[in-house]
Amino acid sequence: MEIIHKELLEIEERISFLDKKLDTENLKKRIEILEKQTESLDFWDNQENAKEVSQELKELREDVLVLETFKKEMSDLKDFFIILEESPDLEEEFEGRFLKLKKDILKKEVELNFTSKYDVNNAIFTIMSGAGGKEAEDWTLMLLRMYQRYFEKKGFNAIILDELLGEGNEGIKSVSLEVSGKYAYGYLRREGGVHRLVRLSPFSAQNLRHTSFALVDVMPVIKETAEVKVNPEDLRVDCYRASGPGGQYVNKRDSAVRITHIPTNTVVSCQVERSQGKNKEKAMSVLLSKLFMLEEQKRREELAKEKGEKVSAGWGNQIRSYVLQPYRMVKDLRTRVETSNTDAVLDGDLDKFIEEEIRVLD
Repeated sequence: MEIIHKELLEIEERISFLDKKLDTENLKKRIEILEKQTESLDFWDNQENAKEVSQELKELREDVLVLETFKKEMSDLKDFFIILEESPDLEEEFEGRFLKLKKDILKKEVELNFTSKYDVNNAIFTIMSGAGGKEAEDWTLMLLRMYQRYFEKKGFNAIILDELLGEGNEGIKSVSLEVSGKYAYGYLRREGGVHRLVRLSPFSAQNLRHTSFALVDVMPVIKETAEVKVNPEDLRVDCYRASGPGGQYVNKRDSAVRITHIPTNTVVSCQVERSQGKNKEKAMSVLLSKLFMLEEQKRREELAKEKGEKVSAGWGNQIRSYVLQPYRMVKDLRTRVETSNTDAVLDGDLDKFIEEEIRVLD
């Protein structure tokens, strides 16, 4: 009981720290100011500004509500703890509520590390197979399933924008998804890099061990701004038939859109929607993100040159190994986080890896 009491006090201190860090009293004052703005009769005259104000108001209310929920649950658990001393049979219920509060607090603590301008944005998440034919294409498919399950667990919505199937439609050469949810880019942006798989090949008659590679690329979804502007004359737009083995493509075979940004030879495509117009809109969103990342890469390279640092290419940036043979181990090469529970990781259990990335990288 003494250990439980000590842990309760530690959790209470963490809630107090979050309260100070978020400065909830000032958040409440800001909410009052924004609420008065929304009550103005001409509030929706400027729709762009109205949307920004409404979004800020929504996020501030969520922050305040989260802290108030933490405080109330903490108060309830302290009362529960007193009852627990007389009714030890309630210990399982107490532990369940305590662990949930602890998990929710950790999530909020992690989000406080999201200080990048675009961390709160949605993300464009792309996986590309490396050299190796079916082996690499099957590994890309495995990664897609792994991340889709992770997205589901985080409450993110992910839709496939474009997909290039492998040989015999059994694997994937490349796939791009739009991942929507608060802090989607913040959670995912450090997952970019090369992912390496070692296993017994399911495609080898001799059952030989094989190493496969896939590249993950992550970009924030952004709007056209002063930082990234696109001249319509620099674009070539092609409409074509959506590829795929039927099913989801049956009713949209003539709707796929490919956009080429001629000055940078950047090509993006989308075939997820039923209309060319909507596919073009989504493809433009991906193009803006790619052009933004190209500019960011140029800035990083220039800064690295000034500091005398070596700039590594994407395919040289191996971040994680997934070994299934001769032993079982998933290891992040940057944070040194590792686990032998490879099945859980491939089923989307990535929290320990991603949370550590957020804490120690940047």
